[in-house]
Amino acid sequence: MNRLPAPQEHTHFWRDPVLRNLEMLHATYITYAFSRHAHEGFGIAIVEAGAMEFEYRGATYIAPAGSVVVMHPGEVHTGQAVLETGWTYRTLLPAVDWLQQAAVELAERPSDIPYFSSPVIHDARLNRQFVNLHRTLEISPSPLERESYFLWGMTHLVSNYASDRPAVRSVGKEPRAVQQVREYLIAHHTDNPSLNELAALVNLSPLRLLRAFRKQVGLPPHAYLNQVRVNQAKQLLVAGWSITHTALETGFTDQSHLHRHFKKMVGVTPGQYARGCKNVQDLALPFG
Repeated sequence: MNRLPAPQEHTHFWRDPVLRNLEMLHATYITYAFSRHAHEGFGIAIVEAGAMEFEYRGATYIAPAGSVVVMHPGEVHTGQAVLETGWTYRTLLPAVDWLQQAAVELAERPSDIPYFSSPVIHDARLNRQFVNLHRTLEISPSPLERESYFLWGMTHLVSNYASDRPAVRSVGKEPRAVQQVREYLIAHHTDNPSLNELAALVNLSPLRLLRAFRKQVGLPPHAYLNQVRVNQAKQLLVAGWSITHTALETGFTDQSHLHRHFKKMVGVTPGQYARGCKNVQDLALPFG
């Protein structure tokens, strides 16, 4: 009988300068145990497999797979495995003002630092959303996409799980502001504007711009920008440009970045699209 290989400890740590050096970790720990320590900002853990046990505020908690842990700034805690197979998790260490900004922008008024009465949130849907958020922050080359996902994730956490959750102000379509941002993204589709830059352009808060843009257009700004780039790429491919040059000319970081978004929106790869357009041109017969 073949046995599955025993899990191995591994860690991947990085910081994102776009998000003010937000620290992130993706790790599997088996025998490793954290000593008592505290974070300057919030500590958010997304447990993917196994279970994590930790001491926090004079009590012992267990966070199983599918849960999310939120620890307050300056609170001393530990961390170790519950099972012999250890646990796999992802962490975010946002500064205090990130979650406070989320609360302020949700209520559109001054707000205190959000408070979470229990550190463990047993919500599989939230866990999946935060795993997706973490993966996006890990692999996306788009600063606008990473900013948008992160702010959206923090506001979702505060608005749905904080003990003192703010009342969320309704948002209209803001047609003039949204149209101005759309025109800007079309005119500057090869650039990489930040969410803050777009918000400042139309004098809205970043969250209000995200909500209004998505409500009116049906897409967040970063997805709309990718759509503009793909449409531009189609024109260049029809004109005979190479895939590599098309990717760089339309604002994608490389050929694989173009390939990924092109296939999602068009249903075929850039190469298949270019060959299909060429075949149609070759079959065309002159009339006269």
